[in-house]
Amino acid sequence: MNASPEHLIDALGVSHQPAPDARIVSLVPSITELLCDLGLAHLLVGRTGFCIHPEKIVSQIPKVGGTKDVNLDKIRKLAPTHVIVNIDENEKPTAEALAAFVPHLVVTHPLAPRDNLALARLMGGIFGASEAAERWCTDFETEYAALKAAPAGPACTVLYCIWQDPWMSVSGDTYIARMLGELGWKVPALPDTSRYPRFAWSEQLVAGLAGGLDAVLLSTEPYRFTEAHADALEKQLGIPVFLVDGEMMSWYGSRALAGLRYLRQLRAMLEGT
Repeated sequence: MNASPEHLIDALGVSHQPAPDARIVSLVPSITELLCDLGLAHLLVGRTGFCIHPEKIVSQIPKVGGTKDVNLDKIRKLAPTHVIVNIDENEKPTAEALAAFVPHLVVTHPLAPRDNLALARLMGGIFGASEAAERWCTDFETEYAALKAAPAGPACTVLYCIWQDPWMSVSGDTYIARMLGELGWKVPALPDTSRYPRFAWSEQLVAGLAGGLDAVLLSTEPYRFTEAHADALEKQLGIPVFLVDGEMMSWYGSRALAGLRYLRQLRAMLEGT
């Protein structure tokens, strides 16, 4: 199945043409992995240092900096036809600078698990792997159906933490919150109303959340929380605190398949307390 050009529309509404001979720089780790899984690794000429999956393949692809500190000169020398960016992960000034010399900027912004279907079809359609993308979408639908067929547990409110010093969480309009939403869980509203709100543990905050907070989840990325962090915080708060795999919860693309399976494990873990 080949996607028609009118369906190859990115997150900014820009329409793209099929480009099976593209030279791609991916600045989005999860999409780098997706491109490789769709059989498109041979088109990748650059990636970030955070693009670590699949390791054996990406180790052969030149690095162009991080997701936030992109080396524009390195990208210019690689002469890509397409650079893939993400609204959350990459800085707008970087995208604007790239647009000045890269023919095609593909902007992505999945906000919910099922947005991965359109993402896979967009990548496959632009870069000549529509059939592989459709197979991936079939696998996704199978995993999603299995998640929905599992017995529903009680609704929970969980505080998902992505950073400390300062402490940071996620708001309800993020991909992570919508992953949790597939379990019927929600994240609490915090005084900071930004998408990734900062907060400080205080008597007032704990008192305000304690009545409706079922658990705290500490993510293994971007901050590298450990079981030691979880144990210490649980003693401090007196409610369950779990360490969760950040890649499974926040990476879209290929890892979303395993992420759906992980959600079932997460439900069992929390309900077992």
